[in-house]
Amino acid sequence: MATPGARTAQHYRRSVLPYYRRFGSRWGYAMLLGRTRHFGWYEPGQSPWGFAASMRRMEAMTARQLALPAGSRVLDAGCGVGDVARTVAAEGGLRVTGLDGIASDVAIARRRTARATGHAARATRFVVGDYHALPFADGSFDGLYTMESFVHAADPRQALSEFFRVVRPGGRLVMFEYSRTPSAELAPRADSVVSDICELAAMPAMLPHGHLERLVGEAGFAVESVTDITARVLPMLHAFSLLGRVPYAVARSVGRGDLLVNAMSGVELYRHQETWRYNICTAARP
Repeated sequence: MATPGARTAQHYRRSVLPYYRRFGSRWGYAMLLGRTRHFGWYEPGQSPWGFAASMRRMEAMTARQLALPAGSRVLDAGCGVGDVARTVAAEGGLRVTGLDGIASDVAIARRRTARATGHAARATRFVVGDYHALPFADGSFDGLYTMESFVHAADPRQALSEFFRVVRPGGRLVMFEYSRTPSAELAPRADSVVSDICELAAMPAMLPHGHLERLVGEAGFAVESVTDITARVLPMLHAFSLLGRVPYAVARSVGRGDLLVNAMSGVELYRHQETWRYNICTAARP
């Protein structure tokens, strides 16, 4: 029988890495978002096409939600190319360690940090690793956050157990993550769409509404709040739906809509907004 560590590593190799290596993923994230992979924060009236500015606003919101004193040690679990970590470090005066299972992304994060200036350049570092088995001692961090990365967890309970272990007593957890509407509450077409997207985009931990905060509590954290901010990210999703409409229609016409999962996600999740939410979950370790 495979060990938990072997199972999560297998999930990364067979599901997460292939998703991010797809042409549509590589091209879309590189051309539209500079390889950073998260939604932006929009205030009413802001242009949906200001992707970079909206992502920096979302990253700054992460620092505010952490609400930690300057100099605090923070873990970015699923750091990607490091843009979130650098913004969080700069906005909060924090020391941020970014961890990601995709070695090529960690290499990009290190190169970008080497070119950066100021506090973010001095206070961020990046390592390759699996957040189901964190390579850090107990209580190493004052805070930990995820930015749309926990949805890829093959074993949510194990990952949260590791988060709890490495956050010191009194430390904080902030998670920016999606949740989905239970199948029983959806029309068959809508349920099929969101289920297909979760499978194709390697998101087994896009959990039903309310489940993430329950698991966070079961891991030992005290949940403080869960805030639905779907309205803040919808302008970017609308832009993605417009950009993806024609490519996705062409792919579907030949029976291969699955090849363009990001275009599919933009079009279908904007069309079926009843299927999902975007939440901020904040908690503390007692």
